[in-house]
Amino acid sequence: MKVMVETSAHHIHVTRATLDALYGEGYQLTNKKDLSQPGQFACFEKVTVVGPKGEMTMSILGPERPDDQIEISLTDARKLGVTAPVRESGDVAGTPGCKLVGPKGEVEIAQGIIIAKRHVHLDPKTAEEFGLVDKQVVSVRVNAGTGRDITFGDVVCRVSTKYAPAMHIDTDESNAAGIAGYVEGEIIA
Repeated sequence: MKVMVETSAHHIHVTRATLDALYGEGYQLTNKKDLSQPGQFACFEKVTVVGPKGEMTMSILGPERPDDQIEISLTDARKLGVTAPVRESGDVAGTPGCKLVGPKGEVEIAQGIIIAKRHVHLDPKTAEEFGLVDKQVVSVRVNAGTGRDITFGDVVCRVSTKYAPAMHIDTDESNAAGIAGYVEGEIIA
């Protein structure tokens, strides 16, 4: 049960209203690069995220989302001065907020900052082949060839027809394993 392991650097997802406030009404995101998940893309557009202790410039990922969400690592949280919980993407209720600054304006969001829980995206066919189901928690063994082999525990399986097989970890997790470029992980159910 091998799966590609990708490093997901800090980024932001925005709503239509937030994009309008930051870039101007009706602004359309510009696709810089398609991502591994179907329909998802990195944008040329960037936003400055301002926390109590610091700020960081982050790329927007498209398309627009129903909720604003800033995905960071624990190191980023310390730099910004926020206590961000580890959550699955989309679970932003009760999380810290911040100020977002774009070229045409700024907006205060009441919530949205998370450290994304490590997860494996799977389409239903691959999940069935692997004997895995949505929300199942597994471990993934990674050998990046750097002498820093690691097994990630508490990895959530996310199964949907909208997904392509790939594991996502943040930059802190990637650095701990010495991951650079393409690497595969072995799912241990």
